[in-house]
Amino acid sequence: MNENDIKRISRLTAILMQLQTKRLITAPFLAEKFDVSVRTIYRDVKALEQAGIPIWTEEGKGYSLMEGYRIPPIMFTEKEANALITVEQLVQKNKDSSLIKEYTEAVNKVKAVLLYSTKEKVELLSKRIAVSPVALQTNASSSLALIQTALTDFKVLNITYHSGLKKEKTERKIEPFALYYNLQESWTLIAYCRLRKDYRMFRLDRITDIQPLALKFKPHKITLQKFLADKEKNFNTPDMPLS
Repeated sequence: MNENDIKRISRLTAILMQLQTKRLITAPFLAEKFDVSVRTIYRDVKALEQAGIPIWTEEGKGYSLMEGYRIPPIMFTEKEANALITVEQLVQKNKDSSLIKEYTEAVNKVKAVLLYSTKEKVELLSKRIAVSPVALQTNASSSLALIQTALTDFKVLNITYHSGLKKEKTERKIEPFALYYNLQESWTLIAYCRLRKDYRMFRLDRITDIQPLALKFKPHKITLQKFLADKEKNFNTPDMPLS
């Protein structure tokens, strides 16, 4: 195998990864990314199709992988695995139980595809990392994973919210927009509140009940950066809740 063959195999693998992470990708984009001609990309895509990869071609728009197809798991380097294990220790101290559960399951899948020698080192490292137990006492939540799904599916949530200021409970229908994590280790949901007819921030540990509805909403036009900038301008810090 010569150097050109090695380069092409590397490029084909990289193209597959690009197709895995994007819904639709164009030949000119791939050509610019890998510094080759568009004609070369055409040949690469054809080679992948001949290898049995189900690539869907949309004339004039680009390529995408067939719905439901997944690339087999790739091997992680030792440094990449170490980074995930280190973050795992921090996640374990998080105040949302659903995040801990989902991250732990994801890391277990990563560990399953590691080479034996790397797996031994990762297990050793996990026993040699500790996070200080000294932390602010904040209430826990368990709804982060559910909210993340509703946010990306544009589904309305029905919540019962306990206000920290007036100490009252209100039932609201909200459109999840973004998630914000402040220095007090509290997850906050930024959402459009249909009750208040405006964007509000809801601390997850004050949501006493949450139910996803069949209702869907249109994607919000405002950006997260714009929301936080406006909030900081009015309150000097984006940590000030507006629920």
